[in-house]
Amino acid sequence: MSHLQNDLITWSMMLRKVPAIVRALPRVVRGMRAANVTDPRQPCGLGWHFEQAAVRNPDGDALLYADSAISYRDANQHANRIAHYLQAQGIRKGDVVALFIENRPELLLSVLAVAKLGGICAMLNTSQTLAPLEHSLTLVSPAAIVVGAELLSAYAAVRDQIGIPAERTWFVAEQPGSATPAGYIDLMAASADGPVDNPASSAQVFFNDPCFYIYTSGTTGLPKAGIMKHGRWTKTAVSFGSIALDMGPQDVLYCTLPLYHATGLCVCWGSAIIGASGFAIRRKFSASQFWDDARRFNATTLGYVGELCRYLLDQPPSEQDRDNRVTKMVGNGLRPGVWATFKQRYGVEHICELYAASDGNIGFTNVLNFDNTIGFCLQHWALVDYAHDTGEPLRGSDGFMHRVATGGQGLLLARIDEKSPFDGYTDPAKNRKVVLTDVFKKGDRYFNTGDLVRSIGFGHAQFVDRLGDTYRWKGENVSTTEVENVLLQHPQIAEVVAYGVEIENTNGRAGMVAITPSESLAALDMRELLQFAHGQLPHYAVPLFLRIKVKMETTGTFKYQKVKLREEAFDPGKAGNDPVYAWLPGTDSYVPVTGQLLVQIQGGHFRY
Repeated sequence: MSHLQNDLITWSMMLRKVPAIVRALPRVVRGMRAANVTDPRQPCGLGWHFEQAAVRNPDGDALLYADSAISYRDANQHANRIAHYLQAQGIRKGDVVALFIENRPELLLSVLAVAKLGGICAMLNTSQTLAPLEHSLTLVSPAAIVVGAELLSAYAAVRDQIGIPAERTWFVAEQPGSATPAGYIDLMAASADGPVDNPASSAQVFFNDPCFYIYTSGTTGLPKAGIMKHGRWTKTAVSFGSIALDMGPQDVLYCTLPLYHATGLCVCWGSAIIGASGFAIRRKFSASQFWDDARRFNATTLGYVGELCRYLLDQPPSEQDRDNRVTKMVGNGLRPGVWATFKQRYGVEHICELYAASDGNIGFTNVLNFDNTIGFCLQHWALVDYAHDTGEPLRGSDGFMHRVATGGQGLLLARIDEKSPFDGYTDPAKNRKVVLTDVFKKGDRYFNTGDLVRSIGFGHAQFVDRLGDTYRWKGENVSTTEVENVLLQHPQIAEVVAYGVEIENTNGRAGMVAITPSESLAALDMRELLQFAHGQLPHYAVPLFLRIKVKMETTGTFKYQKVKLREEAFDPGKAGNDPVYAWLPGTDSYVPVTGQLLVQIQGGHFRY
């Protein structure tokens, strides 16, 4: 984000917000009470809150998709039928049910049914295949799986390694009445005649019960499963739906983000449920269809990531740009260069930018509608000095870490305490890696977000960058180790270092690798290498740039010099004698980067 001094929040800016703060106070107090469930006997979470919304707005649209709309009453009854059926098949509280379906109503109805039983939904990333998909499934030992027709071939490739029995392998057709493939049971058909009343189990789900496994990019190369509990889902949904966005039955939130990520699943859908509002979804984001959809669904609110906004601004201006009901949007990763332009062009009043790690214990929200900020956070957080080459936090001679002054940037740490528990990962070793102890005093514990953040005053912050072994591209976290491990399987590659580099006017960092060929550069077939990467990695993790090195430079402790490589990026003028290659959009091979091509890439000639 911007490092400009004028993003600092001043007293006069705060004073201008006072009338809005006073108006919002009753809502904020109510919301905070509802968000912080502390009574272990108080039912809460996804299923319970959806049932409340169905009582509050039974005839209002709950789910909108293409040309169909399902009311809260019908959606709740449909999910109940599935829940009673799953219960009859032996699915119990605490059982893991893997979900492998693209964005469509059947995904959300299945999630709702599992949540009502107190089961745990493992939200598989729909772009995963082969080893990462197998790993994601094995990691959580699912008792059952629900697979959409559109992903049957991806699941078929790993099915034998997973060992889920055929009688618990459910299938969701694209069209009702489609033929069911051998070895699957059609979930919607099998549950069609079930009871429509709320299962008793909905009221037996409490704040400490796990709700979802949401996968994040692991630094070891394979995904980690972060645990989200119903208490945290409630806190997230109420914080955004009630406090930040003030959602109500008259609202419709349009979301094209993948629903296996927490922003789409918990922030966007959760906000709609808390408001008993409509939730409009699309299978995959389309920049050219986006505003037509927003108009058709009568959307008042949008879910976004930074890339999505940039793609919308890239569309040719139209007289219809302001012909929409959208006044507010919620999401993350919006760059300062895009922020004001987007509000101006489409007439949006409030950008509720957020920061949250789905696997962490902290969240920031731009409730007060300042520009260029992730907002503030009521939890205890600190920015500390860090080592620029490794991203690790530094300790002073007294053994403790040192806070960064207002206006400065540092590594974001979040205190772990009763109010901000750390739900953690399924793997205890992963938990140990991110929990820091004795940070400012003996016995304290902090979660290391691995993110570089800047404080801009009055408890507000700006996101600056990700540190360490992951970078973000196309709204997804990419693990450098995963990319390295895959490319090392190629017979012509001896060494690989992966890292993220910036392309001007794009969001996040594009993937780049430095590679040392096992024989010679001439033996490397650039077209075949790109095909190989596509076969093994999700599309967003395929490196866009290559740098060929005869020998990798390492530090004194034999670590690769990623910082230097990252700084030199794909500029042939800085790469010395190392040839640099790029994969350009719409092509099927890596091509050499010349000075002229570099200018075209950085000048926005290609659409990344």
